[in-house]
Amino acid sequence: MKTVRRMIYGEVIAAVAFTTLAFLALFSFIDFVNELRWINTAGPGGYQLRHALAYVATLSVSSLYDLLPITVLIGSVFVMARLAQNSEFTVLRTSGLDPWRALRTMLGLGMLFTLVTFAIGDFLVPVADRAGQFLRAQYVREITVGQTGAWLREKQDTHAFWVNVGALQPNGDMRRIRIMEYTDAGKLASNSEAAQGSFTGGGFWLLQDVRRTVFTTDARGQPRAEVEHLDEFRWNTGLTSEMAAVALLRPDRMPIIDLFQFMRHLDANDQASQRYEIELWRKVFYPLSCMVMLVLALPFAYLHFRTTAISTYVFIGVMTGISFFLLNNLFGHFGNLRNWWPWLAAAAPGIIYSLLSLSAFSWLVLRR
Repeated sequence: MKTVRRMIYGEVIAAVAFTTLAFLALFSFIDFVNELRWINTAGPGGYQLRHALAYVATLSVSSLYDLLPITVLIGSVFVMARLAQNSEFTVLRTSGLDPWRALRTMLGLGMLFTLVTFAIGDFLVPVADRAGQFLRAQYVREITVGQTGAWLREKQDTHAFWVNVGALQPNGDMRRIRIMEYTDAGKLASNSEAAQGSFTGGGFWLLQDVRRTVFTTDARGQPRAEVEHLDEFRWNTGLTSEMAAVALLRPDRMPIIDLFQFMRHLDANDQASQRYEIELWRKVFYPLSCMVMLVLALPFAYLHFRTTAISTYVFIGVMTGISFFLLNNLFGHFGNLRNWWPWLAAAAPGIIYSLLSLSAFSWLVLRR
């Protein structure tokens, strides 16, 4: 069985690698064409061809993570169908490869792809995505969200702080910062506006070029505002650079630990964390879809190819992979809009395709 396992593993890994490279080349070419419009827009010292190539290289890591379950399905379907067409799988069956042993073999290979996908998504993708965003921001534009930037909230004793970060600079500093402080009665206590700021790592932000307005009441109970201009101002806070990055960067490109910490921060400050919870559970369940895809590909080895070309089954595999990708994104949006359980919204596509793969295995392999 070691020889059989080595043969199947080698065939599937080679087919998946070839399919992945083909899709990555296509996606990288599309991304590169999209970047051509920014080249030389800021003069000789601006965004150049080498910067565009480096940025596309960082995007390819994210594309690899998104494509792996699809390419695993396409590559494994091709191998299983080719083994059936050449009667090689029939020889393996007569040599003692029963359906359950074949299923265990595919699940073992699926575990390998699952670990690889998880490692890419949780370690390589966050580093590559942040490097790409900062590289592009250095020559094209700042990292921001919409027209107003990102909003954060924090509670400190009896006061609540609403923080707006307009943009992140390539070196990680913040620009266009606004901090509004409210009392427990809901009254505005202070408003601070800073041109830029930085994370010190000591439990406070160092703000520069600050215009700070403090709202108080005089002896007669009349409201008054005191305005002061400061070159520097230290604001004590528990907000970290990772939290600001999660708010400004795509949450699906962040490590699980950063998403979990940001979720705890949102819950502690009575903010909605549904979107980030769904993304966290998706990062848990998405790599497991590689095992589902390999189980879905196994029944193709038990089909007969007397009248149907192998390309038809490969096309079926391609369409199935694309439908899984679309359904995975669709359930994420539906779960956020309809307030579903986060784990259910993330796991639903995998559950549906697991039932589909087990049904196909039961019908085509066990009953026939």
